[in-house]
Amino acid sequence: MNTTNTTADSGFRAALRRHRLQKVHTPGDFRAVAQKRLPKMVFDYIDGGAGQELSIRENRAAIEEIRLVPSAPHDVSACDMSVSLLGETLSLPIIIGPTGLASASWPKGEIEFAKAAARHGTRYVMPNASSVAPDAVARAGSGNSWFQLYPPPDRELARKWVAQARDAGFTGLEVTVDVAAPGQRHRDSRNGFVMPFRWSPGKALDCAARPVWAMKMLYHGQPTPYLQVDENKKQSEGAANQSESRKHRFTRALSWDLLKLVRDEWQGPLLVKGLVDPRQASLAVQAGYDGIVISNHGGRQLDSAISPMEVLPEFRAEVSREFPLLVDGGFRSGVDVCKAIASGATAVQLGRVGVFALATAGGAGLDHMFALFRSEIENTMALCGVTRLDHLGQHSIRRRP
Repeated sequence: MNTTNTTADSGFRAALRRHRLQKVHTPGDFRAVAQKRLPKMVFDYIDGGAGQELSIRENRAAIEEIRLVPSAPHDVSACDMSVSLLGETLSLPIIIGPTGLASASWPKGEIEFAKAAARHGTRYVMPNASSVAPDAVARAGSGNSWFQLYPPPDRELARKWVAQARDAGFTGLEVTVDVAAPGQRHRDSRNGFVMPFRWSPGKALDCAARPVWAMKMLYHGQPTPYLQVDENKKQSEGAANQSESRKHRFTRALSWDLLKLVRDEWQGPLLVKGLVDPRQASLAVQAGYDGIVISNHGGRQLDSAISPMEVLPEFRAEVSREFPLLVDGGFRSGVDVCKAIASGATAVQLGRVGVFALATAGGAGLDHMFALFRSEIENTMALCGVTRLDHLGQHSIRRRP
């Protein structure tokens, strides 16, 4: 191999990534750059939601209706952006949440997520639909990765996946409970988006118009969920979209009894993801769960579902001040994150914005995303007159009537 040419090629690619990142001035800017780099079917899979996508719009509206109350003068010479979560300290109040098939945006995307979270002192939640082996993701995360579990219909399979996560070295487990049935994602149905890809002349032309993405996929191969259930593969045939193709892996027989089984099998930190009904908060505590992720699945499940930010204060009223509450759904800036902290969240879990950063420039895109969030959070804290995130509270915000 000609090392001189390889080094020059690597330097050229790095320069291209730096050039792309010059267009990104806030985390929300990643979306436009990613849209130019990804085929329509892949971008729509990431960007889209259920039904008429009302929930996606409501998630943003609920964040935008909150106003911050600047308090001055205060000495804000040094701002501490760290938070305590499940006995550990995160350098920032943000976590990279589980997003399926990240490798469709960037080869071995789950590995890049895990490495970036470790570099920046936070956590990455590997999705149940990862295209990379769990042990490889856990190694890349150096003890900073959690595992997402969709409880399958087969309880023995649930035990197997929990054991696999434990043996791989994941330090936390998130059990997702809001997928009793797949969301009706019309963008994916119109595009015929299913993994592995089903090709048509239109899709081939669209991919050819993104040669960099196409070459990466040709070299690394199409991503497919690693944790496949061979006996159920036939049930995926003929599905209109990716969500439908995986419906046989979900169960409608979800209950707190099943979630208690997971608690019995998993000894480490355990969170339940997908709650938006505050009445469920006390049940999660009674079932032995260590934290809650308030989430409507990014608007990808029930259309017109209430926004997590709307019910966040109600959840905080149901649990103790110290009980970990994470929230996701539409967060695009450090200002958004500070609004969530003031409303009662312990930290924010990122979804689409992380995938768009990954699609823009891989690990370099994620580093840039973290740097932007860090800068925006610190700036917001200073202008609000606080030096610690736990100084933010209901007194720091107002909601539009």
